[in-house]
Amino acid sequence: DDWLALKPQEPSPSQCCGSGCKPCIYDVYEKELAQWERAKAKQDKSLLMEKKEQSNNSELNPDTFTAFNISSVEQLTEDTYQYKFELPGNSSLQLSLGQHIVLRGMVNGLEVQRAYTPISPGNAEGYFEVLMKHGELLMLASGTGLAPMLPILQSITDDEEDETFVTLVGCFRTFDKIYLKPLLQDLARYWNIRIFYVLSQETSLEKLPWSYQENTYTGRLNEDLMKTIINSCRRKPFVLICGSSAFNEDMSRYLKAAGIEENSCFVF
Repeated sequence: DDWLALKPQEPSPSQCCGSGCKPCIYDVYEKELAQWERAKAKQDKSLLMEKKEQSNNSELNPDTFTAFNISSVEQLTEDTYQYKFELPGNSSLQLSLGQHIVLRGMVNGLEVQRAYTPISPGNAEGYFEVLMKHGELLMLASGTGLAPMLPILQSITDDEEDETFVTLVGCFRTFDKIYLKPLLQDLARYWNIRIFYVLSQETSLEKLPWSYQENTYTGRLNEDLMKTIINSCRRKPFVLICGSSAFNEDMSRYLKAAGIEENSCFVF
């Protein structure tokens, strides 16, 4: 059990940025898996801590990831941020013109890998900087109101450069009334997509599949639940609403109570 807990986890397709990175997240996985297998065969966990020599006086190693601290984050526009990372001493990345780096981290419990071109000079000493753009969408759909949300979701997941965070809240009467479950489950596997379900006529989550229980609420989407969902967003979202006229009116009222202005909403 101890060795299984240390075994590298195979990446999912959504974790690859598709930019032809060297190393790709799959290359890193293969190397880490081979290292784990060697260590397990010799029953020596210290072998998991082996580090490869770096070269060219660069803090980057093409064979593995290196941890750097974020020294500052500056918001440049509503959805654009400048991240500054520390480098040891007066070292530099030593990148050639046009080269990019791959950043890896945990988002919503998933390991995410994205390629960025630093905006700092390639010979900058002691630091490097990158720009990241993070939009935020909150989708509120009731019943067939889910339909106009799906093309938007798929356009975001199909675009490797789109880093928009999306929270979809689907409101249905019962679990059996949820449309397109397989498609929604596939979309929820992307690092930037969260999907919640609100089931008005279900009284218990115990009979639901375990994979739905954590992200499903019983009852109706009310003002308190709306505030909880909005507070879980990374920043104030732009909201899309689609449902019956009564649903749309209720959602608009709840959003206003939660501090979301009318110009930050669109009703289908």
